[in-house]
Formats: sequence, structure tokens, C-alpha cells
Amino acid sequence: MSAVREQLPEGRYGRSADERADRKLKIAGAVLGVLFLGMMGWFGWHYVVENKISAETIKFDVVSDTEVQVHLEVRKDVDAQGVCTLRSRSEDGAEVGRKDARFDEAKSRIDTIVSIRTTARATSAELVGCTGS
Repeated sequence: MSAVREQLPEGRYGRSADERADRKLKIAGAVLGVLFLGMMGWFGWHYVVENKISAETIKFDVVSDTEVQVHLEVRKDVDAQGVCTLRSRSEDGAEVGRKDARFDEAKSRIDTIVSIRTTARATSAELVGCTGS
């Protein structure tokens, strides 16, 4: 009994349609990948260069059922002004307080305590973010 060949002889009739489609997909994927990496690099660079103020929460203290104090360290350009948003949450995760703290001092490092008034007892406080002008 002889074996029946189901495929065309290799190299005899050129590339198949599947091979051409695979090559086009690989090229399209590579182009999209390069565009995506370029876009992510641009957004990252823009965020680092344009953000003239940053802060870090050192610690927080729940003072009472209606107040949380947050120890905040702010770093910025000397001439920059900005706002940092803080929020506090209750045990169930609900937001119970929010405050926008403005920093206009002509200093590059500000170490301060910010009080947040709360509508219920807070169990945490966090820095949401800072924006500079």
C-alpha cells in the first residue's frame, strides 16, 4: 500500500496564503507594539516632567470620631504651587473625609500635618494625589 501525500511539495508552488497572512499579522503586531511603547513612554515622560509637586504620607493619627491628622512630606520646585488631595476611609471602606491642601510656600520641602474632618470614625488616611501649577 502506498502513502498518499496530503500536502503540496514544499517549495514547489511558493508561499501559501496562510504564510503570507501570518507575515502580515506579525508586521502589524510589531508596528502596533512599537506605537504602544512610544505612547507609554511619552505619557511617562510627560507625567514626570510636568508634575512639579509630589508628596508622601509619613503617618496618620485618628484623633477622634470626626478628625484624622495626616503627617505629609511635600517635595516641589521652590517656585511651584500646588494642591494635594487627601482622603480618609471608615472600616467598611467608605470615604468619610476628603481635603485639598494647598502648598504655596517658597520651599522645596514642606513637612506638615494636615487635619481632615470626617463624617464618621476613620480607620485610614491616604494621599490621593498632587497637582502643581
